[in-house]
Amino acid sequence: MTSSLDQLKAMTTIVADTGDIEAIREYSPIDATTNPSLLYKAIQLPHYEELLASSVAWAKEQSNDTEAQVILASDKFAVLVGKEILGIIPGRMSTEVDARLSFDKEAMLTKARELIALYKEQGIEKERVLIKLASTWEGIQAAKVLEKEGINCNLTLLFSMAQAVACADAGAFLISPFVGRIMDWFKASTGTESYAATEDPGVLSVTTIYNYYKQHGIKTIVMGASFRNVGEITELAGCDRLTISPNLLAELAASNDTVVKKLDANNLTQTIDKIELNEAKFRSMLNEDAMATEKLSEGIRNFVIDQLKLEDLVRSRLA
Repeated sequence: MTSSLDQLKAMTTIVADTGDIEAIREYSPIDATTNPSLLYKAIQLPHYEELLASSVAWAKEQSNDTEAQVILASDKFAVLVGKEILGIIPGRMSTEVDARLSFDKEAMLTKARELIALYKEQGIEKERVLIKLASTWEGIQAAKVLEKEGINCNLTLLFSMAQAVACADAGAFLISPFVGRIMDWFKASTGTESYAATEDPGVLSVTTIYNYYKQHGIKTIVMGASFRNVGEITELAGCDRLTISPNLLAELAASNDTVVKKLDANNLTQTIDKIELNEAKFRSMLNEDAMATEKLSEGIRNFVIDQLKLEDLVRSRLA
């Protein structure tokens, strides 16, 4: 019997949502993606001890200022992890810009270019990297500039149609609409204990975005992310890409349940009028969506928390 994971791979590009090199080897995804939370976990793995030591030594050579060294070593570590993963996967690596910069377009541009330069020093061309940016208005506008420079972007922490439309208008290479975190919000706000996959608010959100993009000929790739269970994943079978954590990849690999293609560009299930956006309309639409507003803010805060934890570990090594 063909596993559910292999069936899914036949209709959707699978991306590993982890920095765990062994998990990536085991499940053979096309692409991989990390964020500050995943890098914080990765930096504690024995496998990455040498990369951490190398990053710290390099940072000390670049600056005499301790705090500058912390930032430099953290960025270098993210890139070295990306390089190692790229040695295993055939596709692209998503590396995230510091979430503390999410409302500063120019700072995000600077950091993105620095990350690409670090990859270049490691022999990795920009065509194999996706720069991850939070889907704030400033992040989306930074992506618009970077895309014109040939630096492809992954717009993350995306919870709403307003964000999806703005990303498409900016010519973003890829978006990562979050599924599980949307469900989390609705469970907490409505008191609903669980949702069937067909009624899951996160699944419905990604389905609507996918249909809108395909109906209007938008080339931006839709990559469902942040899954809580296998049902959410299989209900989005056929989506351009799905980024999946190792525990759910393992569950799919161990299952022989039939996976049916649910999203199909040639058989759309919704008709959605074209939405025209400017900054004011974007901010208004996002403000009217309590879930998206709250989850975007919370997501940025949590990424900052884990970035600071990662930097504390780096700082202890510098000492």
